[in-house]
Amino acid sequence: MKKFLKILIVLFLIALVYFRIAIYPQLDLISGFSAKSVASGHFIDGRSLETIQKGDNDIPKVDWATNEIHDNGKYVTSTVHGLKERKAIYRPGLGVTLINDDFDVTKPYLVPHRQIPTAAKLGLFPTGDDGDVTISLENVDYAKLNAAVANAFDKKGEKKKRSRSVLVVYKDQIIAEKYADGFNRKSKILGWSMTKSITATYFGILQKQGKIDIMKPAPVAEWANDSRKDITINDLLHMNSGLEWEEDYGKISDVTKMLFQAEDMSKPQIEKPSKYKPNTHWYYSSGTTNLLSGILRKQFQSQQQYLDFWYSAFIDKIGMNSMLVETDMAGNFVGSSYGWANTRDWAKFGLLYLHKGNWFGTQIFDESWAQYVATPTNTSNGRYGAQFWLNAGGYFPDVPRDMYYCSGYQGQMVAIIPSKDLVIVRMGLTEEPDFDFNGFLRDVISSVKK
Repeated sequence: MKKFLKILIVLFLIALVYFRIAIYPQLDLISGFSAKSVASGHFIDGRSLETIQKGDNDIPKVDWATNEIHDNGKYVTSTVHGLKERKAIYRPGLGVTLINDDFDVTKPYLVPHRQIPTAAKLGLFPTGDDGDVTISLENVDYAKLNAAVANAFDKKGEKKKRSRSVLVVYKDQIIAEKYADGFNRKSKILGWSMTKSITATYFGILQKQGKIDIMKPAPVAEWANDSRKDITINDLLHMNSGLEWEEDYGKISDVTKMLFQAEDMSKPQIEKPSKYKPNTHWYYSSGTTNLLSGILRKQFQSQQQYLDFWYSAFIDKIGMNSMLVETDMAGNFVGSSYGWANTRDWAKFGLLYLHKGNWFGTQIFDESWAQYVATPTNTSNGRYGAQFWLNAGGYFPDVPRDMYYCSGYQGQMVAIIPSKDLVIVRMGLTEEPDFDFNGFLRDVISSVKK
């Protein structure tokens, strides 16, 4: 009996040590992710706690968290079995920010000035938000198209593909639109890393205005006296800076520490040393995009100008009225990950690039910028451009090679296919192989005979 107790004690101590070393440090990130997810889903899109926990937060380890919504105070608290409480606050105009104990919630803050027209002036899609699906185009096989779209969604009782919305735009007209139960055309959905493509667009706008030269060294004072001084904005846009970074969402890594612990998300990538010479090793880094957001901030004399620019430069200008980009504790837009919009507004962004920056008579960025972001980055094997993913290398074998697209965690996609005059949006909760993007895109494209 004593021997058995000794074995139990030893096993308990081993488990305790494992928990302390391997699990406990992750709890801060788990409760942080959960608090941020619940707060954003609830306060931005009006989802219930049950919906968020069964949908957005049903991720291994994240589902350990216990969450509480405080509607009166506009915040959410989350813990993991009572440990590591984290708090996420909602502020109109800025969205949700995951805060630490040092954050002063009483401190006044600035918000972007929006230019959103009244509902009566919105008009029809794409310049407005209204309008139904066009079902009268002769060169569209609607039976085939609707079957392809329906196949993107789970059948009743299934939970594998987990699409939330699909929208297909052909020649500026919506030819298919479908939503999962609980979602509709007004539902705001997080684009995750599709926000990176939004962030890149501002550099195209500033370049058109003659206010920035992306081929010059990045304006980062910390790099002035070492080899990093040679890194250009162009290198950063192409994820080809050579800087050290770990992009792993399954453990404590550079990206998870940045998103769920950093006060100023523009700094973590700045602090990293060089591993390679610029333009020799492509590596995907959310830290790089948040550094780019910080560089954008430096282009303006005031915080208010920075906040306003993100909306006035093109979001409000092209009628992405539902879009909200959230900020970190330091006031930076989290350009890597935290852009929210309804599905039609995500499609408008795709159309802006399909039309090479021309929004029905207004040139938002030069035509050459669309070609620039869709040109393969050195060493990416045709997979990546400038904050956009590409099919230039045939990653999707049954899809045109000229397709380039915004891509976000859990399978968010805005696909731009110039040769077919198509924009295809899919928002969901699964990626490959659970969701067959190649087959989905192939079937939608084949239903349209240009």
